[in-house]
Amino acid sequence: MANVVPSPVLTDRFAKAFAFASIVHASQTRKGTAIPYIAHVIAVASFVLEHAADEDTAIAALLHDAPEDQGGYAMLAQIKARFGERVAKIVAGCTDTFEDPKPDWPTRKQQYLAHLADPHDGADLATCTVSLADKLHNARSILHDLHNVGIEAFDRFNATQRQLGWYYGSLAQILHRRLAGEQAIALAVALLHALDEIAAYKGCEMFGGGVEHGFRGDPCPTSP
Repeated sequence: MANVVPSPVLTDRFAKAFAFASIVHASQTRKGTAIPYIAHVIAVASFVLEHAADEDTAIAALLHDAPEDQGGYAMLAQIKARFGERVAKIVAGCTDTFEDPKPDWPTRKQQYLAHLADPHDGADLATCTVSLADKLHNARSILHDLHNVGIEAFDRFNATQRQLGWYYGSLAQILHRRLAGEQAIALAVALLHALDEIAAYKGCEMFGGGVEHGFRGDPCPTSP
């Protein structure tokens, strides 16, 4: 049973952000599936709301992929005009590049990890929370796809199994440290469990090895 509170926890800004995200991602599906992409941003917003996020952070969660998928800086400017500077800052902080064409995968991911790790000039805690919720849902989606289609699920990515494991392991280690003492630390623990489940799946030994590289803070592997 829900508690009744005297004023809305979420205002119409959140409803408008959901409607906007639905339009932005209307023609997209999750990689290699028929699942509407909006399901992903709903999940990410749900994770952050369940871990003490405020409305700005929840709105940013709904819109975290919009610039990367649909318009870059022009989309970010729309987000700022509609939902404010703080939301736009979080969304920008969750975007690993605005360059077109994008830099190669290892370079892009190493730069993004450095951004997340920097508590001074890099990502703030709200950005870290949204990024972590994003990767948790992505990791659980990989696990779901492994059960549905098998090891071929990794064919959908522009990185090797080992590189993908390295990225997730690096991100989990960095955000576990950044969010220590925050309610969102539970998301980091959940991500670690999801990575363990993926690594234990038959044929995912390379992924598990990459995760270990990431935990140790190693650079991105170049070999398969």
